[in-house]
Amino acid sequence: MTSENEAGNEAGEAADGRSPGDARDAGADGTRDATPDGTPEPAPDARRDSAAGAAGDAEAGDSDDAADTGEAGAAADAGTAPAAESGGEAAADPGVWDVVVIGAGPAGASAAYAAAGQGRSVLLLERSELPRYKTCGGGIIGLSREALPDGVELPLRDRVNTVTFTMRGRLGRTRRSRRTLFGLVNRAELDARLAEAAQRAGARLRTGVTVARVEQHGPDVPDRRTVAVHLADGEKVLARAVVGADGSAGRTSSHVGVELEQVDLGLEAEIPVPPEVADDWRGRVLIDWGPLPGSYGWVFPKGDTLTVGVISARGDGAATKRYLEEFTARLGLAGFEPSLSSGHLTRCRAHNSPLSRGRVVVCGDAAGLLEPWTREGISYALRSGRLAGEWAVRIAEAQDAVDARRQALNYAFAVKAGLGVEMAVGRRLLAAFERHPAVFHAVLTGFRPAWHMFAKVTQGTTTLGEIVRMHPVAHRTLTLLDRKGALSGSR
Repeated sequence: MTSENEAGNEAGEAADGRSPGDARDAGADGTRDATPDGTPEPAPDARRDSAAGAAGDAEAGDSDDAADTGEAGAAADAGTAPAAESGGEAAADPGVWDVVVIGAGPAGASAAYAAAGQGRSVLLLERSELPRYKTCGGGIIGLSREALPDGVELPLRDRVNTVTFTMRGRLGRTRRSRRTLFGLVNRAELDARLAEAAQRAGARLRTGVTVARVEQHGPDVPDRRTVAVHLADGEKVLARAVVGADGSAGRTSSHVGVELEQVDLGLEAEIPVPPEVADDWRGRVLIDWGPLPGSYGWVFPKGDTLTVGVISARGDGAATKRYLEEFTARLGLAGFEPSLSSGHLTRCRAHNSPLSRGRVVVCGDAAGLLEPWTREGISYALRSGRLAGEWAVRIAEAQDAVDARRQALNYAFAVKAGLGVEMAVGRRLLAAFERHPAVFHAVLTGFRPAWHMFAKVTQGTTTLGEIVRMHPVAHRTLTLLDRKGALSGSR
């Protein structure tokens, strides 16, 4: 059991946004290159998927990847298909696992890596077979790169040093950086590498399994130190702690009672293009401030494929779909057949939403952790996943409910002190952007210090929260926009 002094130390660490394993990060700034590192790999076989109903299905909110029929089919069959297992001798079934992680995306794999790295028995459950497609722009900013497990090489498809900004297709302005701003990956390749890192650390990976429910009390739970994870095929898995990383529509988010205040619909198409078109986009992305409040579109080049997408507030799927169609046509890409079209709902947590319940903690999308303005989620998944894995080890060690609660609160403090502060600034930026998109466009394209700040955020040398806190002009400008919003809202 953790002593009161130790608990006080942990609470102090958490208040600083640190995890119990932050000694490992003391030299992190010197161990990773300033430029994303990795070599491109051949693309996985392209899959065909119907675009029909993508917006309507995702709007319905049935799943995080409502239009990804390949993954949905895998999930539906998971109760009858045999589960694939992999892991070393250290991952032999212990009967009761120290930590079970549900979901093998960036958050779950990061959590499994962190917990297994401390020598604990860890089971990583994933409903699909890996690799599998995920609707995601695949932008890897500096914070994501720094949060990667040791030894993971990014499967980069491109490195971006040029950004073109447009306002509803007009007022185009291109900015360039001498250094790489961020990298671009396919999520299928990234997630597979992260899962492999967790396995190398000692976690066992089981794919093709669906979690039906999580229980902490009742006849299936042998004692108050154990959590029962029920699978769709009737199997029961026991653990001392559970990390939920199964998406915002997953079982663990519901079990913990995560509250959401912002839901957005993203639509995306993977468009193969001929070499001459791919060459025009190499190293350059396009960001278009859209016609719907808070909306924007993007073009991310990934070798011989362009990822083209838009995102806006949930509620009018037809308008969002129309924005994507018009955006694609305006770019001259409507004549190319997408290899895949999909829809995705992103969900952002309310400020006081819980991050744990008993011995279950949630991270990444399952916790509603993402940047509210840009909806960037990979860095939030990797960082919250690592924190969840490290604090889950402490929860697993807890001998009673009081100690387990203490460790869960420490995890919540760590998330709120770091990611929570960034999200609070992101909410303010989104509110201001919804009212004044033209101002954002003018500042980013015409005010050089604003571009430099954008570059620093993408490169990982600062965050939006630090900029607002440390730069008086940024602080005053956002405060002024806040007041204008409050005044307009009171009329």
